[in-house]
Amino acid sequence: MTTATHPAEPFVHPALFYADTDQYLAGTVSFIRAGLAAGEPVAVAVPNENLALIRDALGADGDAVRFLDMREAGRNPGRIIPGVLRAFADAQPPGRRVHIIGEPIWAGRSPDEYPACAQHEALINAAFQGREVSILCPYDTSRLDERVLADAHATHPVVIPAGSTDELVSPAYDPDGVVARYNLPLPPAPAPGAGPEVFGAAFAEDSLSAVRHLATEHGARLGLAGTALENLALITAELTTNSVVHGGGTGTLTVWPQDGYVLCEVRDKGRLADPLAGRRPPARDQRGGRGLLLVNLLSDLVRVHTGPEGTTIRSYLGR
Repeated sequence: MTTATHPAEPFVHPALFYADTDQYLAGTVSFIRAGLAAGEPVAVAVPNENLALIRDALGADGDAVRFLDMREAGRNPGRIIPGVLRAFADAQPPGRRVHIIGEPIWAGRSPDEYPACAQHEALINAAFQGREVSILCPYDTSRLDERVLADAHATHPVVIPAGSTDELVSPAYDPDGVVARYNLPLPPAPAPGAGPEVFGAAFAEDSLSAVRHLATEHGARLGLAGTALENLALITAELTTNSVVHGGGTGTLTVWPQDGYVLCEVRDKGRLADPLAGRRPPARDQRGGRGLLLVNLLSDLVRVHTGPEGTTIRSYLGR
């Protein structure tokens, strides 16, 4: 690796590798204090236990920092770009560099969550290209497996080795390759009729209302209530409408329970061409384009697979 020089590109996106608390604080606190010293806005979105470490280390300086628990704000990786990173960066006055620490991957992320996490880290580069933003992403080398650490080298143009302050250019940098590699077919949903806990139906424009109503009723039988049930109703409405408008006019909807979640899946024959769809806040005067964004904001996890044969979008809602 060669030392990074940060030439023309205003967007900076290093991965900070750390093996213990001292290394974590050395890298994160210096990044924060550099932003504060420059009079620039700083946000920290990391898991709550690391949030406490950083707060304590900063002392009174922490009063000028926006803190977010990534376990909550970023539990769905598809929500992090629009709901955490862009939400903070877009709220700042123009012409000022923004500094953000984002730690979306921690030990304990499930196998269902990780592909969405890796794609998120890759897509940050496209989402912020050309902007005066620095996003530092910490990675725990003592607890994360080798695949995760290898992916971090592919999703970040610059890496900071554990115990070092050197910023090195990553020769493995290939964010588009990571997005493609984790565009994996999802395990098949249970077939309608596989049991009383599974609801499934085909839909077209003339049956949208009836199918949505039946899916929401089924979610209630599975234990969703209150806001979670309202979210299921909105998610089914957005996904099925997208299929009718953009996915060939028809699709299939399946709702079933799995590992403490209620899953809502829509499959259709459309192809999702924009990898940032659902992660890019629409312009104020834009009509439409908010459906998949809403699904990301309301879900506990969203998994997507798209290809020539069609697109599958699977939303997870905690019961």
